[in-house]
Amino acid sequence: MNPKNVSRRTLKYAAKLGAAAGVATLALTACSTPSTQTTNSSPPSNPSSAQIVSANKPTIVLVHGAFTDASEWDGVIKRLRTAGYPVVAPPNPLRGMASDSQYLHSFLTSVKGPIILVGHSIGGFVTTEAAVGDPQVKALVYIAALIPDVGETATELIGKYPGATLGDNLQPVPFSLPGGGTDTDLYVRPDKFREVYAADVPESVTDVMAAAERPVAASMFNQKCTEAAWKTIPSWDLITTTDDAVTLAVQHFMAGRARAHATEVSSSHAVAISHPDEVTSVIEQAAQATVQ
Repeated sequence: MNPKNVSRRTLKYAAKLGAAAGVATLALTACSTPSTQTTNSSPPSNPSSAQIVSANKPTIVLVHGAFTDASEWDGVIKRLRTAGYPVVAPPNPLRGMASDSQYLHSFLTSVKGPIILVGHSIGGFVTTEAAVGDPQVKALVYIAALIPDVGETATELIGKYPGATLGDNLQPVPFSLPGGGTDTDLYVRPDKFREVYAADVPESVTDVMAAAERPVAASMFNQKCTEAAWKTIPSWDLITTTDDAVTLAVQHFMAGRARAHATEVSSSHAVAISHPDEVTSVIEQAAQATVQ
């Protein structure tokens, strides 16, 4: 892939990833305030003091999205462990839909089940494929995430409805492939990171996030979904109503199609950081409904 000729379609996605999601832009009525379904639980007073993991609870596997890493789940992990859940948050390579999904599928074989599989942003695309054929996965949880169907690309899905702004603020950086040729990584412009990705997160935090970005390979956005686990595994979805990475209309479309148990919260795309209580609540709903 010539870095000077990144496909218009890929960069078009990047322009719509303001929908990234998703890694750049993965139907009901729009909502700008948390719905009555949103849980407003208080954070534990001292999470580290009561992290006793129960052998009777499912393992929660957390898969991060684009432009960040597993540290985005820190607050959620503390809350889940306080509630007694074993938790793992493996790295999402962000190199290709098929390879990332295969990597996660293999990783899941090392995890003691039953499993509640959680994906944020483009991590939802990866979990949708990775869970297929794994009897340990009892529920899928999508957190401001892409929920693709077979044959869809992230570009097509995110471009279904306009309105996202993240993609207008992506910076392409070409890199060489081991076997020859090149691909392009996409980064959120550091000076726009908070505005378009994490507007409700303190600037002191987003400055660090922008400095430590995990880019996504641009070629991922034109790679098709080959299997969709939500067709056979029950799903839950936390919809972020003030998200500039995955538009509200796209999130509503995906949740409706997947027949997901949907909850809404007024949040940016970085919902696991800004609203860890709501994220934890949805995960616990899925665990309690599917694992006895």
